[in-house]
Amino acid sequence: MRKKNQKQMPLMDRSIDHPRAYELRDISRILDEIPIINKMVLQDLTREVEHRDRGAEGMSAEQVVRAAIVKQMEEFSYDDLAFHIVDSRCYRSFCRIGIADKGFGKSTLCSNIKAISPETWEATNRILVAYGEDNKIEKGRAVRMDCTVVSSNIHDPSDSSLLWDSVRVLTRMLAQINERFEGLKISFSDHTKRAKRRMLGVMNANGEKARKKQYLDLLKMTGKVVNYATSAVSILETFPFEHVSVWDCAQRMAEDLQQVITLTQKVIDQTTRRVVYGDSVAACEKIFSIFEPHTDIIIKDRRDTFYGHKVCLSGGASNLITDCLIVDGNPADSTLTDQMLDRQEQIYGRYPLKVALDGGFASKDNLASAKGKNIKDVCFAKKRGLEIEEMCRSEYVYKRLRRFRAGIESGISWLKRCFGFARCTWKTLRSFKSYVWASIVSANLLTLARSSDATT
Repeated sequence: MRKKNQKQMPLMDRSIDHPRAYELRDISRILDEIPIINKMVLQDLTREVEHRDRGAEGMSAEQVVRAAIVKQMEEFSYDDLAFHIVDSRCYRSFCRIGIADKGFGKSTLCSNIKAISPETWEATNRILVAYGEDNKIEKGRAVRMDCTVVSSNIHDPSDSSLLWDSVRVLTRMLAQINERFEGLKISFSDHTKRAKRRMLGVMNANGEKARKKQYLDLLKMTGKVVNYATSAVSILETFPFEHVSVWDCAQRMAEDLQQVITLTQKVIDQTTRRVVYGDSVAACEKIFSIFEPHTDIIIKDRRDTFYGHKVCLSGGASNLITDCLIVDGNPADSTLTDQMLDRQEQIYGRYPLKVALDGGFASKDNLASAKGKNIKDVCFAKKRGLEIEEMCRSEYVYKRLRRFRAGIESGISWLKRCFGFARCTWKTLRSFKSYVWASIVSANLLTLARSSDATT
């Protein structure tokens, strides 16, 4: 029986009165005002499609862009993203998914979002920066710069753990080949348990002599598995398969297996040089993961060690991230100053009037170069032998710029806490760059939405 004070549910959805809903509405409005973003994404999605007017209807470019933004803003996994897009009225409306539509699966979301190239994300960010300039949100007259590290999705690497990873991955791939192809039998022995014991033995060894003994046996086991895999590659390349589709599949598996073999041989080489011969191996000659071989080692302040890529960011007074440079290796900040300033000139068509940089960028050559670009005030957080009068027009301006520079620290912290910028969860270097830019674009859209809402 219905209670007296129970109200009947409305037939139409009511608008949601919540700040988050207002932010999504404003972001949606900004995206609607810049339709060229959807056109650029559509080119990425259809790059390998011969007949665009055929086949089943999938996600539109607009839906892919908006789903990617939701993912980065909420740090969802693809499984969670698929659920929340269907479950939430706000996300359904934002991603332009109708009430009668069933939504999209996690594999569809993953393949479409990762199809967006890092170049498209970077171009999107420059369009948003231009939008901010046109709407007087960020003029780019004062710029602050700093570097940080975005970590790869790997465990802390050691030679023993890399050898163990190589053994188990190669063994798993050999087993998959035997299961996949009938009539093809790759002969190999499973050394994964023994390799794991040796890896743990290295970690828990008492003394260098005992550790070296464990390493030698682990290297021996790894070498045997590499021999098994090399033989498997030769068999896959020469085996007379009956069907062309089966042959194509065998060649792809042979290529994947050869890639892992090559990485494993590098791990064996660096371990042998370091453990057996006592040589020091340069960081540029090492690999730190067989899953993410592009990973660099970044040592900050001779204290903290990170595994990922160094990223240099430029921001404005509005907290908009105007530029991002993903660097190869770990060059000194002072070598990046000219490049970052020149990129600002490419974005705005002019150099900024004021620049505030971290102390690592400081040098007399960088100061002279910045002044030669007609930048009036250049503030390095640490003077490093430079006089205030050389950098800025007055001590008052220098102190203001030094306080202004601290804002990029809060911007980086915000990116890492709220947009997954601390650790990239996507595989391959291309996806790493796309992930970094997707986080920045999502953060900038939220900044623009909040700024445009405050000005109206």
